[in-house]
Amino acid sequence: MPGSESEATVARRVEAALGTDVTDCAELDGGEVGRVHRCNLLSGRTIVAKTGPTPLTVEARMLRALDEHGLPVPAIYYASDALLCLEYVPGESILTPAVERDVAHHLAALHERTASEYGFPFDTLSGPYRQFNPWTDSWVTFFREHRLGYLCRAARDEGALPTTVFDRLEALCSELASLVPDDPPASLLHGDIWADNLRCRDGAVQAFLDPACFYGHAEVELAYADLVGFGEAFFEAYDAERSIDEGFRKHRRDVYVLYPLIEHVRYFDADRYREELEEALARLGH
Repeated sequence: MPGSESEATVARRVEAALGTDVTDCAELDGGEVGRVHRCNLLSGRTIVAKTGPTPLTVEARMLRALDEHGLPVPAIYYASDALLCLEYVPGESILTPAVERDVAHHLAALHERTASEYGFPFDTLSGPYRQFNPWTDSWVTFFREHRLGYLCRAARDEGALPTTVFDRLEALCSELASLVPDDPPASLLHGDIWADNLRCRDGAVQAFLDPACFYGHAEVELAYADLVGFGEAFFEAYDAERSIDEGFRKHRRDVYVLYPLIEHVRYFDADRYREELEEALARLGH
């Protein structure tokens, strides 16, 4: 039987949800928001049980959307706001050149799935934070109002973002139309691609985890991949399938990393991310 009280509680909730006994339950590392447990069922199946403060039905709906468009994700066995039971996908979370090329292949295909406007059918989550996704016909407006602007104000109001940095970001937002295109294809984005959100085996991705979906400029995904350590193997493979415009490396990479950097400053309150944020602003002339 599960050892600790928390594991026992999770096991009971899984048993009630799935209608079967849990023979073993152990907490896994890596849950930035909420907690993640691996549960062995009497049937012999192994599942992952997620609990936490954010509505987990949102994650389930995002996973279903990605699955419908061909991205490998864990199967969903049960979903409520308080409990999400997923297929346990064995594998590692290590970026090798082979893995990077496979990620690039999957994302290039995903980014070909497009909508007529920017946004999503429902508001999504990025970590603990709500992502507002009203359908918007201008990418500049969407990225300024519902990504950079909203997040800047929230981080400032919580005391995570110094006023001087906020003012620099506001100035950049006022010039956004000269920095990013207004009508790039509205591509379906996973939204949170980093090593811990991958399960890989034998150089291939078995499952993408923990999405933060919306339809937007595909370069947002590329900028985040660059920020979190994807290398030339990824970018060469992606470019071979879906050409990367030279403006991405010239300046748009730095525009698009502002969003995750502000999010990291807000969540982790770490000097490292503030420094990276200010360096990106400086490269953009702010």
